[in-house]
Amino acid sequence: MTAPTVPTVPTFSKAPSPRAHLSGAGAGAGAGTETARPGSPDLLRSVFRQHAAGVAVITAQDGGRPVGFTATSLNSVSADPPLLSFTIGTGASTWPAVRDSEYLGVHILGEHQRELAGLFARSGADRFGSSTGWAAGPHGVPVLDGVLAWLVCRVVARVPAGEHRVIIAEAVVGDPAGEGRPLLYHQGRFNALRD
Repeated sequence: MTAPTVPTVPTFSKAPSPRAHLSGAGAGAGAGTETARPGSPDLLRSVFRQHAAGVAVITAQDGGRPVGFTATSLNSVSADPPLLSFTIGTGASTWPAVRDSEYLGVHILGEHQRELAGLFARSGADRFGSSTGWAAGPHGVPVLDGVLAWLVCRVVARVPAGEHRVIIAEAVVGDPAGEGRPLLYHQGRFNALRD
């Protein structure tokens, strides 16, 4: 009887990264391997610049006034119950509203909404001015016009994570029927999908 054949795992070599100076190559590290001192954000930032993320806008009410911000940290957590998560910095101007709101709006932006994504990402911008189409939705949450999909969610947890909070929320109502293709965030810019 012969021993079963074990598939081999291919190995890959990589040329040194042009960004290696950001985090420094550690002693004994392989070619192109980036390391960082413990607690350094450089490695994480440089790696996540390679990660294409969908773009969402989170909205809430703040004393009857609509507020919102652009988020690229949106994730599906569970289908049953229907949970999602995103992060927000505790220094953000919208943090008090997110901290205090029971319900939030989550909007998936289309590639035609780069300007809207930029507006909601800019500090001090008039995000709900005359150029932003929106209406009060379920539970009074601001719902944006023209998005690919939206949800109104009930916040179930706010988990501390450094200077941020991971918000976990349960989808209550929404509409997935918008038309178009998603807007992406990659290499520090808003981008459209290419065929």
